[in-house]
Amino acid sequence: MHAWLCENPVGVDALTWKELPTPTPGPGEVLVEIAAASLNFPDLLIIQNKYQFKPPLPFVPGSEYAGTVRAVGPGVTNLQPGQPIACLSGTGGFGTHTLAPAERCIPLPAAFDLTDAAAFIMTYATSYHALIDRAALQPGETVLVLGAAGGVGTAAIQIAKHHGARVIAAASSADKCALAQRLGADATLDYSVHTAGGSFRDEIKRLTEGRGPDVIYDPVGGELAEPAFRSIAWRGRYLVVGFAAGPIPQLPLNLPLLKGASLVGVFWGDFARREPQANAAMLQTLAQWYLQGHIKPVIDRVLPMEQLPQAYALMASRRVMGKVVLRNAH
Repeated sequence: MHAWLCENPVGVDALTWKELPTPTPGPGEVLVEIAAASLNFPDLLIIQNKYQFKPPLPFVPGSEYAGTVRAVGPGVTNLQPGQPIACLSGTGGFGTHTLAPAERCIPLPAAFDLTDAAAFIMTYATSYHALIDRAALQPGETVLVLGAAGGVGTAAIQIAKHHGARVIAAASSADKCALAQRLGADATLDYSVHTAGGSFRDEIKRLTEGRGPDVIYDPVGGELAEPAFRSIAWRGRYLVVGFAAGPIPQLPLNLPLLKGASLVGVFWGDFARREPQANAAMLQTLAQWYLQGHIKPVIDRVLPMEQLPQAYALMASRRVMGKVVLRNAH
């Protein structure tokens, strides 16, 4: 097998494509032949030693992937060799094979495309958990999605629309706003035009007829967070999903008070660990929505697995719309 090995977490330049022994699965593990793996924001942080989870060195990055089970370890009864699966295990995806905990793999229907499956779990599970579980989104409510052209943003648009909400998609360029409209957004807000220090709040007010959005989905953080929160509707819910912009906002606590609003943390990974049955039911629902055509991952491009450094460069450039997927030749 081959894999991208991180022996020193100082960034992309420290990754090396190496031939390694193909491992044998231990108790509770499966050997996966990886068809495709997607690039997520935590995959960038983890090789810079900036993510909350710090795996022991050396490790193979790549949190999310799809492929075929080739062998199962002792005690594995829910999966079998030859079965297509998707997995989100935190590491191991950027290679040709990996060992994965069986409990973190979900069996896939034969009709589920493996390239789509590699770009599915993290973004759709995060967005469903955020909008449906944490925000209790209701049909007819208005959702403002920040970072709307990214992986979780595009998933949030599709889930909110399928749930009957009105969606305002905010993104950093006209092209990204156009993508959001193609996904079903009812209105868009280009914050390269309407900036945090300019007309951003005025535009939100105009698009919601002065009422403000009921739910704000924020995977971005940074300077947009405070003006967005100041625009929220009475009893609104502000979903703290992540901080792709870098800086973690410092919000004055009088803002939730004045609007009777809720500041809601979204940590899907810990939800999956603490509430595995609820998470499994959610993933089953999402898989059905995919097969029914209600949701589909937005894939910016597919690159050969050997071009992982180029994929990281694309992510760092913030030009990606949806997700980048790495595909193995086998």
